[in-house]
Amino acid sequence: MPDVSIQSAPFDPGTEIARFTEEFGGRAGAIVTFTGLCRDEGGRLTGLELEHYPGMAEAEIGRVVETARTRWPLHGVRVIHRHGLVAPGAGIVLVVTASSHRIAAFEAASFLMDYLKTRAPFWKREHLADGTTGGWVEATEADNRAAARWDGSAGAPP
Repeated sequence: MPDVSIQSAPFDPGTEIARFTEEFGGRAGAIVTFTGLCRDEGGRLTGLELEHYPGMAEAEIGRVVETARTRWPLHGVRVIHRHGLVAPGAGIVLVVTASSHRIAAFEAASFLMDYLKTRAPFWKREHLADGTTGGWVEATEADNRAAARWDGSAGAPP
């Protein structure tokens, strides 16, 4: 199972987590999962379009996964990120981490999600319920504040 997958196809979080648990559960004391879903923003959106540069995005996310591996004692990491048009309710991202202890698994998953939300090389554009295409979506101030907690510390994403 690769550490990082960027794909247009939907993923089943339950299946992915079960595979991960089968591979790493015997030596891990904790497995932490996060599944990010596309929201409809109160019926305003019919989807979110995600663009990326193939090859570059995988390499960059892989680099940050390796940073997480050096910072926390992880047994396993899995990141799946969608691209293309994602409908409300569908998964956009899955992050799974395994460690001997819960704090390392939680912190590594949080670190990875903060990076993916604010600095990963994806561009997001809203598709609106009125049939038009909205603007490009930027990280929120709250997302940037969450990611900033890793700045200046060993292993912080750039």
